[in-house]
Amino acid sequence: MSRIFRSRDESRKSLWQRIVDVALKDVTTLVRGVDEGSLERIEELLIAADFGVPVTLRLVDAVEKLADRGLARTHDDFLDAVRKEIVEILSAGNSDTALSFNFGEGPTVILVAGVNGVGKTTSIGKLAHRFTSRGRKVVLAAADTFRAGAIEQLRRWSERVGCDFVGSEPGRDPAAVAFDALERATETGADILIIDTAGRLHTQSGLMEELRKVQRVISKKLPGAPHERLLVLDGTVGQNAMAQVRAFREAVDISGLVLTKMDSTARGGIAVALKQEFDIPVKFVGVGEAIGDLEPFEIEVFAREVLTE
Repeated sequence: MSRIFRSRDESRKSLWQRIVDVALKDVTTLVRGVDEGSLERIEELLIAADFGVPVTLRLVDAVEKLADRGLARTHDDFLDAVRKEIVEILSAGNSDTALSFNFGEGPTVILVAGVNGVGKTTSIGKLAHRFTSRGRKVVLAAADTFRAGAIEQLRRWSERVGCDFVGSEPGRDPAAVAFDALERATETGADILIIDTAGRLHTQSGLMEELRKVQRVISKKLPGAPHERLLVLDGTVGQNAMAQVRAFREAVDISGLVLTKMDSTARGGIAVALKQEFDIPVKFVGVGEAIGDLEPFEIEVFAREVLTE
């Protein structure tokens, strides 16, 4: 994974530099310990960077303990401690950031969900490009049948990346589209089937039930499928992403997250907050508009860049 936040304004101070400026600038603070006012300012900066309250309290507690024990006396000492704590959160529990594949036993099925406007269909196209550029045979399925534009958008992506496409007429049962696409992928010996679903608000219970139906139909047709259930989230929406994950998790067993727009105004801490709360790993991040700008999530790289870029 190359630099995540590469499009940010280079003149803007990093999160860590702002922490140093408001809380750790004075050398005596490092020598004598971090005072209560400094800790409160660190908390404010971390919460503003979308780390959320539970993660923020954990990170601040780590800083306070090091200072009290005299184990951290330089800015780099404190930076390293916070970075290690972030790595520990992201590495705990369900921390596999790689996709699960089903090669040799039928197509790997990837079901993709998300609310309107998060970049779901674009992420699917970029994901298909990753696979086809590595020699994999891919089928894209347009199970978002509520918008004719969504079907056409996915069709254009299939043509752009050079993969098979299963579409439908607007209004058709999305589960039937998914079923037909799985048959096509099986018959043609495709390696990977990616199913686009309708963008929906996480408060729309009827559409959530439809998503459950799509998953049921797929699993009956191919036991073990879908092998990945990816939820696409806009990395700039901050804590609102928590409500989206909570709602979608009731409809499907989410196996991984895709965070888009991480090259814009996203502050990054939401990735840590989501992992702490739901134990669901981030698997990909969108870092630009180019076709290759969907990159695998790497914990160590992220833990460094979320603080210093």
